[in-house]
Amino acid sequence: MGRTGDRPDPSASAGDTGGDTGGATGGGGGAGGAVFGVRNRVTWWAVWQLLALLILFLASIGFVAGAVMRGMGVGSLAFLLLGVAGITLFGTGLLVSGGGMLARRPVLELSAAGVRRPARWPLPRGAGRTLPWTDVSAIAALRRGVPGGRKGELDYVVFLPTAELAEMARTAERPQLVALTMRDVPATAEAVRWCFVVERGWDATLPQIVKQARRRRPVPVIDRRTV
Repeated sequence: MGRTGDRPDPSASAGDTGGDTGGATGGGGGAGGAVFGVRNRVTWWAVWQLLALLILFLASIGFVAGAVMRGMGVGSLAFLLLGVAGITLFGTGLLVSGGGMLARRPVLELSAAGVRRPARWPLPRGAGRTLPWTDVSAIAALRRGVPGGRKGELDYVVFLPTAELAEMARTAERPQLVALTMRDVPATAEAVRWCFVVERGWDATLPQIVKQARRRRPVPVIDRRTV
């Protein structure tokens, strides 16, 4: 966990349960040539969100139907506009959330070719991006957030595409480390493209992801979660 070292490897930390099949797609999951995909689990919270969107969508349809039945007037026009806006907003949310839940696309894939950030549904699968292993200088494990806050602390895994970014991850103080996870910092833009927040709803942990990555290419691991 030291600032300048590349060990201990997160794949060997207490958070590693030893299971390698949590997000694996393809035969075996643990073989270097197989694709290891990480997905969001379907949780009760996601189901309730979908149900809430459905209720709001149906309510918006009711607004439009009520406005049409009452005839033209100032009140009816207001209800009509609210209903149309609701149908557009909640209908889009329902389509994206429901479609994404059914499509079950991975949020991260590791294969013999490299690290892949799949495109989110409903974008075409070909819109995803791949970082070849030959371009990965190191893997950084970081932590952001406030203990006891609404989201608490979250772990991040960053596949660093340059030696300069790897050196920054090894030696930088916490404010500079956080920049590796922020989109609006030009100096770390290359790293942010390959930064993944390890959500609590993922079906693989950070140690499992690092372990699977190192099976495909033994790149250095920089663990700065405790700084």
